[in-house]
Amino acid sequence: QVQLVESGGGLVQAGDSLRLSCAASGRTFAYNTMGWFRQAPGKEREFVAAITRISGVTNYGDSVKGRFTISRDNAKNTWYLQMNSLKPEDTAIYYCAARVLALISTRVADFGSWGQGTQVTVSS
Repeated sequence: QVQLVESGGGLVQAGDSLRLSCAASGRTFAYNTMGWFRQAPGKEREFVAAITRISGVTNYGDSVKGRFTISRDNAKNTWYLQMNSLKPEDTAIYYCAARVLALISTRVADFGSWGQGTQVTVSS
């Protein structure tokens, strides 16, 4: 099992930027795809972005394409979500997740390890 801890959330205004981080510990060799999901109150958890650990292949949810960028630093067992041009509808709890397979997925069920979440609030 790998343990994940998110950081970097906060309260910002529309148009601002934030960078989230996810630090992995434990069996860090046991994951090959890293992702970000988010969940707003009353809504289902939504795919945001994912990246494969070795090849760096990325995928993004339609609502964040062109605004968010996922990246990783394998030496630090950390991945990031750079969020630019934030909108009020980006307000949610953001979760990082890890998957054993080196295969991009947008499905919550495909990720076996999850962080505790970090709140991002964007005011208008």
